Amino acid sequence: MSQEEMVPKWYVVHTYSGYENKVKTDLEKTIKNRELEDYFFDIIVPMEEQIEIKEGKRKTNLKKVFPGYVLIKMIVTEKTWYIVRNTRGVTSFVGSGTDPIPLTDEEIRKMGFEQIEVNVDYNINDTVKIIDGPLTDFTGTVTEINKEKHKVKVLVSMFGRETPVELEFSQVQKL
Repeated sequence: MSQEEMVPKWYVVHTYSGYENKVKTDLEKTIKNRELEDYFFDIIVPMEEQIEIKEGKRKTNLKKVFPGYVLIKMIVTEKTWYIVRNTRGVTSFVGSGTDPIPLTDEEIRKMGFEQIEVNVDYNINDTVKIIDGPLTDFTGTVTEINKEKHKVKVLVSMFGRETPVELEFSQVQKL
């Protein structure tokens, strides 16, 4: 396998509705029994807290974010693909035919279950050029960098006054 193929990626597996946790448990047992921990890194059934008020009483429930789906961070090989595909309750990988398609870094970041570290080449007080969006070709000064949200605040001069603008990291480049 090439070096790039040995990098674990997130994949989405479609399951029978209601079988998500069973698939997760069965996969974890199989991985442990076959000593494949070097190929599987994380298996999650995304859940969110939901607050329900019934008869004046507040109750917190966990609800599946994507019913019928399990997310797996793994290295795909013939063996690992076969193991996942033949786990009871799994219908298929999300992808085309026999090729599972990994989630993009942007999709992973938006789902919020893994923080992806982004390094930007500019700092506070640096001058940047806006390269995307309605303010393309404007320049401004960086006033704030929010790595968790992947946003940057830039002070742009418009109509003779300084205006703060919040942009995505990908929308600006250092001058």
